[in-house]
Amino acid sequence: MEELIAQYRIMLENTPMNFFREKHKEINWNVRILGILGQRGVGKSTMILQHIKKKGDITNTLYVQADDIYFGGHTLLELAKEFYAHGGKELYIDEIHKYKDWNREIKMIYDLLPNLKVVYSGSSLLALKKGGADLSRRVIEYHLPEWSFREFLNLNNNWDLKASSLEEILLGKVDFPYGEERPLKYFDQYMKQGCYPFFKELEFYTLLRQIINNTIENDIPTFAGMTVAATQKLKKLMYFISKSVPVKVNYSELAKNLEIDREIVARYLEYLEKAELLTLLRTKANGDAVLRKADKLYLHNPNIAYVLGDADVNKGNLRESVFLCWTKEKFEVLGSDISDFEIEEYTFEIGGKTKGKHQLGGVKNGYVVKDNIEYAVGKDIPLWMFGFLY
Repeated sequence: MEELIAQYRIMLENTPMNFFREKHKEINWNVRILGILGQRGVGKSTMILQHIKKKGDITNTLYVQADDIYFGGHTLLELAKEFYAHGGKELYIDEIHKYKDWNREIKMIYDLLPNLKVVYSGSSLLALKKGGADLSRRVIEYHLPEWSFREFLNLNNNWDLKASSLEEILLGKVDFPYGEERPLKYFDQYMKQGCYPFFKELEFYTLLRQIINNTIENDIPTFAGMTVAATQKLKKLMYFISKSVPVKVNYSELAKNLEIDREIVARYLEYLEKAELLTLLRTKANGDAVLRKADKLYLHNPNIAYVLGDADVNKGNLRESVFLCWTKEKFEVLGSDISDFEIEEYTFEIGGKTKGKHQLGGVKNGYVVKDNIEYAVGKDIPLWMFGFLY
């Protein structure tokens, strides 16, 4: 355990404290078992280490990575018992989805060590709950999304812009400084490489490609027990979607193109959606607000599109995918029969500067969301403003 402590202290020393995501304040860090789920690369590890460093009580805490070589000869339960016996109070376990049967051991820690608090991070795949020990009554889980446009602006420029409600955005009330600063300049940067905290890295696209490959080649297969051949099907599916505008969900056609069963296609899409590489847009089925059917497929954010699509990136697809990426974090977003999206009582059509309102007809709460305007004018709302929802 001494080596784990040494590694933990080194990582803590190198953790930046200049910027905290607002999600940090929303999390109840005092619960006994806390889970933080999210896509690779969004900053789960940094947030956990920042919390430990800010709290200041490092002698009674331990941070470990679940794929550390230490666990080749020890279990999580053994570590927790030894740590607790030496006065440990808070155990932080990163990337827990890489540890086999993690939920069973976390339940045992909960039952056997009632005074030890556990915080774990992992892929959003864990939300699928593959069975095993039932932690649902014991754990509180939070989701950490990609960085919003507002968060990107704050970190990039050392600003402190505030989030806006949907109603404020529809009135054009967004906390942007304007003056010499122009939102569209930064918006173009964000669309290409602003969804992740490492956006300033020179090798941004290489790093993001590695994240995508590791998710497809390691995270999903480990979780789902897939073969190497199956991972190639996942890659083919991702590539196909990246070239489309967007993809209408047709399980039979996808099954034919991938040369797999229709039921397997549905399962693959579920894994890719939970891993936050894809987003499925659902619509009301047969007018029933309870039933939902998958309608369209999008890449989860525009940065992924630039990595997979290279220069061949469809602007219309990008607009819709980023709108969906931001809004679904706060609302249930559905496909619309008359436009692109429905959110509660509002209807949204997404387009460029010249996009008209003809598709909205006489819809009372219909809005046109445009990607290359700076200000809201009537029912025309800039796309970038929706990046201030969180």
